[in-house]
Amino acid sequence: MSQRITESESLHNNLEQQTTESLLRGINEEDQKVALAVEAVIPEIEAFVDACHNKMKNGGRLFYIGAGTSGRLGIVDASECPPTFGVDHNTVIGIMAGGDDAIRKAVEFAEDDTVQGWKDLQEFEITNQDTLVGIAASGTTPYVLGALETAKNKGLITGGITCNPDSTLSKLAEFAMVPVVGPEFVTGSTRMKSGTAQKLVLNMISTALMIKLGRVKGNRMVDMHLSNNKLVDRGTKMVQDQLSISYEEAANLLEKYGSVRKAVENYHSN
Repeated sequence: MSQRITESESLHNNLEQQTTESLLRGINEEDQKVALAVEAVIPEIEAFVDACHNKMKNGGRLFYIGAGTSGRLGIVDASECPPTFGVDHNTVIGIMAGGDDAIRKAVEFAEDDTVQGWKDLQEFEITNQDTLVGIAASGTTPYVLGALETAKNKGLITGGITCNPDSTLSKLAEFAMVPVVGPEFVTGSTRMKSGTAQKLVLNMISTALMIKLGRVKGNRMVDMHLSNNKLVDRGTKMVQDQLSISYEEAANLLEKYGSVRKAVENYHSN
């Protein structure tokens, strides 16, 4: 039987009798444990990122699959890669039990289907050149486990993000990333500390990969999509700073070439 730390009794009790300040301080006290739990699994995250990078630099894609909160977190991380790093929408892909409808409204029993996960992935013509990360706080979600097992049998690199050590997911995934955050503030509410830990790990994975794939220069998002005035202003200032030119000249370059990287490169080539 796997160790279900995520379902264990909260260290805080009589919550309904507490003041607002007491509730907030209690939540914050628990949240402070999350970053340390993630720090403890950096070696495992590193190993996964390096393995995934070897696939992605040759055209492979990264898939996240999950259910409920875990699925939503994967979709959020995947959806932020194109605007932040300028990659194609098919570079990092998030899949969740119940499909897009489940992003806002839970689809009953969708996570209990052991074969649907792989069926959903097949719509993207997934191959062994791709990498699959299963996300499940409990480490026992059938939808995730079924997809991961099939992927592993077909030669894909598999990663797993769970907050329960010795769970099925942690044993099944080739690269298990298991930040143990302890019991939740509200017993079993894994959208809290477990969700935060998963989000931190996903941030680390996607950001490190994009940097290694050349999508950041120095410390700047030189390939970001200029999709609103704030980002256009940010991009203009980046060009201005890198080239030591006026804001107006930088703005004209950015408008002409469409990205910070291209604006800087074309300025130097002229």
